[in-house]
Amino acid sequence: MRSFDFSPLYRSTVGFDRLFSMIDQVANEQPAYPPYNIERTGENAYRISMAVAGFTEADIAIEAKPNLLTVKADKGEGEAEEERQVLYRGIAARSFERRFQLADHVEVT
Repeated sequence: MRSFDFSPLYRSTVGFDRLFSMIDQVANEQPAYPPYNIERTGENAYRISMAVAGFTEADIAIEAKPNLLTVKADKGEGEAEEERQVLYRGIAARSFERRFQLADHVEVT
């Protein structure tokens, strides 16, 4: 039986274990934008509230399919501002798509 010494190879892969764990962590993270709340408003009633500052009602599309609620908005980078000059932009207004998995008995209203 032969045995191989892999120790010379370990020197050239130093740090890759950390790189792979970072890639795995990023792949499993849920997007944090936009923030949202899920509230119970009754025994079998819930409300989803989303913080979407900078968007108009026309910018937001809500689509309900069986077991899936999708809320998305597309904010173009080059859209013209309403004759105002923004000195500091602290409110994010980037495009997003947020999906909510729903139970079989949930009805979207």
